[in-house]
Amino acid sequence: MAKWTPKHEAPEPLEGPIVPTITGGTILWFVLFVVQVPFYGWYDDRGLTWWVWTCLAGGGLGIIGIYYVRKRDAAIKRNAPAEDADAADVTPVE
Repeated sequence: MAKWTPKHEAPEPLEGPIVPTITGGTILWFVLFVVQVPFYGWYDDRGLTWWVWTCLAGGGLGIIGIYYVRKRDAAIKRNAPAEDADAADVTPVE
């Protein structure tokens, strides 16, 4: 079997509005949980209670995700001036 080698470089990671995206997803998980709770008996009769608990777990993990991406975003913004200064100080080698 031949070793696989990439034919091109990997693309740069996409950066976007990460904090609002994770926050919106977390809110969606909690909304789905709240909507399903009144029908818990229906889910229980059919052995589908895992749907309810999956939504709660998604919301809980989303809270952790919000904390993580807010810290990451703050670290990127904090480090940005240092990277700009380093790029300005570099002189081309002839």
